[in-house]
This record gives sequence, C-alpha cells and structure tokens, in this order.
Amino acid sequence: MNHHSQHQDSIGFHRAARALLRGTVATLAMGGFAVPALAQDAVEEDDSRVIIVNARKQNETLQETPVTVTSISSETLDKFQVNEVADVVSRIPALNVQVGGSGAGGQISLRGVGTTNISAAFDSAVAFDFDGVSMSTMRLVQASFFDVEQIDVLKGPQSLFFGKSASAGVFSVRSANPTREWEVGGKASYEFEEEGYTVGGYISGPLSDTLGIRVAAQYQDIDKYVELEAGTPSIFANSGKGLKNFVGRVTLQWDPSDRFSANLKLNYNHNQGDSLLGHSDISCGANGVADDVFLALSGVSIASNAACDIQDGLYPHPDGHPALRVIAPGTTGADRYTGQSYNETNTFFMRLAMDLELNDHLTLSSVTGILDLENEHLDQFSYVGILPNGDPGGLPAPFSDGLQQYSQELRLASDYDGPFDFMVGAFWESRSQPLQTSQNAFIGSFLFPDSRGVGFDWVANRATKSEALSFFGSATFDITDQLELSGGVRWTDEQKVHRTSFPFLHNALTFLNGIVGGIGLVVPEGFQTGPIKFSDSNISPEVTIKYQATPDLNFYASYKTGFKSGGVDNSILPTAALQFVTPGFGTDAQREAALDSIIFGSETAKGGEVGMKAVFGNGAFRVNTAAFYFVFDNLQVQNFDGAAVRFLTINAGELTTKGFDVDWSWQTPLEGLSFSGALGYTDAKFTDTFISQDPDGIPGNADDVDLNGRTAARAPKWSGNIAFDLVVPAGDALELGLNGNAAYSSKYFAGNNNFNDFVQDSYVTLDAAVSVGDPDGKWKLSLIGVNLTDKLWANTVGDRPFLPPGGDDRVVTQNRGRQLFVEAAFKF
Repeated sequence: MNHHSQHQDSIGFHRAARALLRGTVATLAMGGFAVPALAQDAVEEDDSRVIIVNARKQNETLQETPVTVTSISSETLDKFQVNEVADVVSRIPALNVQVGGSGAGGQISLRGVGTTNISAAFDSAVAFDFDGVSMSTMRLVQASFFDVEQIDVLKGPQSLFFGKSASAGVFSVRSANPTREWEVGGKASYEFEEEGYTVGGYISGPLSDTLGIRVAAQYQDIDKYVELEAGTPSIFANSGKGLKNFVGRVTLQWDPSDRFSANLKLNYNHNQGDSLLGHSDISCGANGVADDVFLALSGVSIASNAACDIQDGLYPHPDGHPALRVIAPGTTGADRYTGQSYNETNTFFMRLAMDLELNDHLTLSSVTGILDLENEHLDQFSYVGILPNGDPGGLPAPFSDGLQQYSQELRLASDYDGPFDFMVGAFWESRSQPLQTSQNAFIGSFLFPDSRGVGFDWVANRATKSEALSFFGSATFDITDQLELSGGVRWTDEQKVHRTSFPFLHNALTFLNGIVGGIGLVVPEGFQTGPIKFSDSNISPEVTIKYQATPDLNFYASYKTGFKSGGVDNSILPTAALQFVTPGFGTDAQREAALDSIIFGSETAKGGEVGMKAVFGNGAFRVNTAAFYFVFDNLQVQNFDGAAVRFLTINAGELTTKGFDVDWSWQTPLEGLSFSGALGYTDAKFTDTFISQDPDGIPGNADDVDLNGRTAARAPKWSGNIAFDLVVPAGDALELGLNGNAAYSSKYFAGNNNFNDFVQDSYVTLDAAVSVGDPDGKWKLSLIGVNLTDKLWANTVGDRPFLPPGGDDRVVTQNRGRQLFVEAAFKF
C-alpha cells in the first residue's frame, strides 16, 4: 500500500472518542478552569538542589526519572538574557536551532535529527511543549518567552507521553506560576551591538485564600536585528532591519479544596520585524563569484549584490523592485506592501488544566490547549538582486499562513501504596493550516507586465486540515525495593486533507500554455487540486528498567519508539504535472507519480539508551550520563533545487544516530562557587539509500545523489559546554556576581544535498556576566555578554533560488552575532 493510501476509519468507536474529547475542550473552555497538568508530588521546598521534571507526565526529580533530560533554571535564563529558543543552544549539546527563513520560519534539530525549515507542512521532529501542551509548528522558534520557571530538553523519542511529533525529543517550557505572597519584579536592559532595549516585569500574589494571580509582560525593540551590507538597495535607505516583540501572560491558580486545583494560562505574543530571512547570508561557492538572479523562462538576469563574505555579520537582502509591488486585490500584502520586507506574527495561547483527586489513590487530569497563530510576511526570496540603475532587484513573495490548533488530553493516574501504579489517557487534536502566497519563479513581471497590473507570476491558496486521535497507557511495577519495571504503549491515528488552488496566473504564462499545447507548462488559471488525503496510524511501545543501587545512584535501560506523521507538501508549485493529481486527468500511473512527488510518508524511530544518574557529596556533585542508539526510518527531508526552482520532498531511507551524553554540576566547597557542564558525542549517518538529488526526475540514473553512508546534517561529533557561577559577599548589603559559559561544537555538514556539502568548521563561543546587587535580590545591576567572540556559524545551507546555469551560490542561515547588555533588575 502506498504511503498516501487512505485508511478508512470505519470503526464508530474512533468517532465517539473524538466527539468526547472535542466536547471536553468546549466544556472546559466555557468553564474557564485549568490545572497543573501533573500531580504535585511532595518535594522538600527548601532544597534548592532538587530539580523537578515532568518527563513522564508526573513530577519526579531529575535524578530519579529514567529519561535523558537537560534542565535550565530560571536563574540561568535571567543571567544570560535568554529570550528565545535559539538562545539555549550554548547549554544543550547536539541542539541546533535556526530562526527565520522561508516556509516554516525556523527549524530545530537534536542529535542530528530535525526537520527542514523550507516547508510549513512538516511537523517538527522535536516537539514543543508549552506548559503541558504539545505543539509541532516550527514558527514558534520565532516567538519570545520570558518569566520562565524552567526549560527541559528531553532527548530521544518521547512518543509514549508526548505523542506524535516527538520522534527526536521534546523542548519543554514551563512558565512561572502565582506566588503565595505578593511579589513585584521587573528589569530593563539595553543592547549595544543590535541597538535594542527590553523592558519587562510581573506582579504575583494571592487574591484570596484559594485564588492566586500572576500578570507578566515584556516588550523588546531592536533597531538592527539584521544589518545590511553596504550598497544593498533599501526603500527607506536604512542600514538595518529591526524587530519588535511583545509578550504578555496572565496566570490564575485556584485551589478550592485539597482534592481539586486549577491553573489557567493566557499568553499573547506579537512579533513584528522588517525581515523573515533573518540572518541568511550568501556563500558564493567554489566559483567564488556572486551568481546572478536568473529567470530561465524569460532569460532575464539580475545582478547579485552579495559580498561573498559570510563572516562579516552583514546581509545582502534588498527590498522589492518598484514594478513588483502590485499585488492582486484581496490577497496577502495587497493593503500594506510598499516595497519593504516585513514579518508579523500574532500568537494567542491558552492552557487549561485540572486535577481532581477521585480518592486517595486515583487522580483525573485534564489538559486543554488552544493555539491561534497568524503570520504575514513578505521578503525577497531571491535573497539578492540589484538593477543597473541601483534600484532593488529582489523578487518579493508575500505570504500569509497560520495555525489554529485545539487539543484535549485526559489522564487517569494511580498512586497506590503497593508496588504497582498505572496511567491511562486519551488525546485529541484538530489543526487548520492556511497558506496564501504570491510568487515569482518563471518570468520577469517587470519586463512582461500582466494586463491586470499584478506584479507576480501566480497567486496560490493552500490549506491543510488534520485531526489526530491517540490512546496511551503506562504502568510501573516495583519488582523489589530497588528494581522498577515500567513501560507502556500509545496508539495514534492521524488524518490530513490538503487543497491547493491557483486563482491567478500571469498573462504570459497563460499565453505560453497556449503555444505549447497539451498540458502546457503550468496549470491553467483557476486550477484546484481538490482534496488530497493522507492518513496513517501507529503503535509506539516503550519499556524501561531502573535499578536504584543506593539512594543517590540510579541505573536505567530503555527501549523507545517514536512516530511523526507524514502529509502533503504545501510548497506545491503550479507546474503542469500537478494537474495529474486530479482524478480522471491523465493515466493512473501519471496520477500515482504526481502524488508521490508531493506526499511524504510518516517517520518512525526505534532504539534504546542506557544511563546512570548519580549524586555525591551530600548533593554537592551531580553527574548524569547516557549512551543511546536509535534508527529513524523514512526521515522526512525537503531540499530545494535552485536552478530548476523546485522543491524535492522525500523520505530518507534510514538514519542511525548513536553516541552518549554527560551532564554534570558541582557546588564547590568554596561558598558561592559552582561549576556545571555537558558533553555530547553523536554519530549520525544515513544507513540506507537516500536519493537527495535527482535532477532529471528519473530514479536510477547516473545523476542521482545517494547519501547512504554520509553524516547527517547538523550533527557534530563532539559538542558541549562548561560554565561557572560565583557569588561573593561585599559587606552586609552588597553582593558581587560573576558568571561564564564556554560552548564548543566540532565540524558538521549544514545541508543534506551531496557529499561535497557545506561544512561548518568547529567553533567555540563565550558568554559572561558580571553583576552587583542586594544579597536578597531586591535589586541588581548587570553587564552581560553573549557570544563575546562574535562567532557566526551555519545552521542550514541550501541552494539559492534562481541560480543561472553553472551557478553554485548557497543560502547559509546563521546565528545572531555578539550581544552586549547592560541590565537593571528589581524585586520586592
């Protein structure tokens, strides 16, 4: 059966379960209640060294949970101005995050396993978990976060407890909750390199004996988030592209009785910038020259303005050509585009959770999530372009996309006095992902104007709707006082329906269709694919055995599996072959080939890890280590062919990742001095046939590129960090602080195209902070340096669009450069 074959959901039970979970969403949303998603196990609150994680949907200490987890505390986040996902990479070995770019607007990889940023159709291989709600859209890497209690990164497949889209791991963010006493805090900072400021604060405390509230907000304004290369044409003659961020959150905690508690979180984030491309530079390849922007169908060339220096921290993104500013009325950007790029995202998130103790041994938990994300952006996806008269020559493309997600999870967990405990649950999710864009790829509209005045080759409307249902169960059994056996299984069924239409095509394309005859060069104006369906189901088992040798020494071994659903590529271009997806058009073989080119199969993982977690010196020294081996089948990959201007949506046959992780911390005998660090070794390779490039579209030819045996992208052999924190009293009313962090990554491939791909050399980054403040935290002044050596590295690399014959320019997405902050904070 082909991977796009439809699975018939003929069992009424499935529909009834979906209806029950949908009804729970509606009921809880109208009721306005929420609860901590996990039972609150007793933990000694005065022990600051105890770290609580939720890796198995229950509160456990970091040392007792048999999962590879790296935790970052709120104190560390505050010390180093951590405001987004990408800021965490210096603390997590083998974690790679890219912010910006086309399609999904970002990507995240862990241990060499990740998902392309080119298409928003792919779920992330590393799931985002925000306050107990799992989300897979990678555009969330652009969102700011603050007032965070803790970040946990779970490595390896986590499908049993976190469901689909956790095939490589989980990035978990837990925001702060209301405090038992009234508390007010705030901070303000100015950053000198990008010329930006950040202000934020919170107020938290009890409204009554049973109701607590926390209100927090932060605003950020950066003038030069992206700084342009000299001579890059810009509509408003500015040398940089800015960024503004606002995020606000209201949390309510309600504890009306000993057996019931509720927690509601409402979060809003507004992200507005002058560029989606972000820190994307141009590598001029082996020929050493900046290749022109070339439109093959019309033979038009536009000179590149790239400087061929990817280490100067300057970027060649021009604004749009004046003749390409007319957008079809009623479509994305028609009411705001003036030639300058922009990127605007509005995100509303609500988390509703409730815990009800049915009796002394059983707790019923509910977690409801609502996410409404809307993005509109326009950028020059030629990345370069300048006309002979110096006008901008970039080829703009306006996009609007979004995600409306509703999810409901119900769990019943036991807490018996005996050796056996269990958890059973159900999960339902409904998502809608609209995408509309106007694009240029074939002709120069400024040379061949459309009779309607529209400056684009086509307008595309693409929409994907999906619905997922899963049931899961887990159990733990204490074989002896020291030996625990645990495990479980999750069943998942996901169904997706995609539709694409092209309501507008440029006159010249319609004319060329008439000349060519037959099926033409492109689809006709007004073409609609109709529903393209994908569905799949999966069973993901897991089993773990844990041995507690002493109260401070644990060993564990796990077998785990993961699952990430396939789907339909929403980067579909209006090439003539697309018409074959329509039933009755062409032969069955042509329809099959057309569907295979745009549908990608589900990704699965299986393997295991063995680990040790140890504490020595009465808790002063902690070391956790794990060795892992996982095999990913049908890894979802998308590459871009810059010369043919087409997307290659494929499943890599097999990727094997193996290695080990070490995570440690040491509170030294010298009061106020502590060290911590992490080390990771990763060997991630393609271990089966993976045709990454097939220029003629005919498999088995000499021009095919098979990456079998090559190292996966973004998989450094060695990575790690070492950090220190020093606090020195300076009298009774003053305290000095000094903090530092050094991170290392060995070299790695930055793309999945061929054996001569771009290789990022090894690098070291340094962060540091010095502070002076009140010993009780009432005020603090800090000087913070992030990436002090101003090191730039490649996160992803791919063909630059619109390459001429023989062109080899590559788009290199990078990290942010050096940042220097001065910050004032208070709390009372």
